[in-house]
Amino acid sequence: MNKIISTDKAPKAIGPYSQAYQCGNTLYCSGQIAINPETNEFIGGTIEEQTNQILKNIKGLLEAAGYGFEDVVKTTCFIAEMKDFAVFNSLYEKAFISKPARSCVAAKELPKGALAEIEVIAVK
Repeated sequence: MNKIISTDKAPKAIGPYSQAYQCGNTLYCSGQIAINPETNEFIGGTIEEQTNQILKNIKGLLEAAGYGFEDVVKTTCFIAEMKDFAVFNSLYEKAFISKPARSCVAAKELPKGALAEIEVIAVK
């Protein structure tokens, strides 16, 4: 069973993609940046503010499909500056206590000038 996941608890897709896509018991979530889903506006601010919003967006996507952070098996993280890694990682580890596999790279440029982006794969 393949199913597109759509929720108002995460930013709307702004292109030809889905917020998340469920294939059987696996959920693939599109990368999240710090967009407030209530206003659909990029929040900007510090790496801490942005990471907290990203984690809220991921939570919204996971819950919309009946998953939780404990179901995440893989994350891909992008940060604009490696100097922000320690702050980013301290917030990340509070949410992903199950310690999923992870890739984390510095990206030259992220959408809307974001400081971070996270995509996840979850399995039930």
